[in-house]
Amino acid sequence: MKMSIRNQITGKVVSVTKGEAMATVKVEIVGGHTLTSSITRESADDLGLEPGKDVTVLVKSTDVALGVEG
Repeated sequence: MKMSIRNQITGKVVSVTKGEAMATVKVEIVGGHTLTSSITRESADDLGLEPGKDVTVLVKSTDVALGVEG
């Protein structure tokens, strides 16, 4: 898969929590770290996301937010 997004991280789905319209997907990456993504439930179904599935996480700089203690 070739993508224009440069920040690509491979991982494995740990959990998928589906709500009425959205799904929260937790992905374990190298070093045991976990990333969490909120996507539409329809997308989660279309991608067949389930624990154990290998995925590529795409991080676009305009869609990342950071926070620090005050």
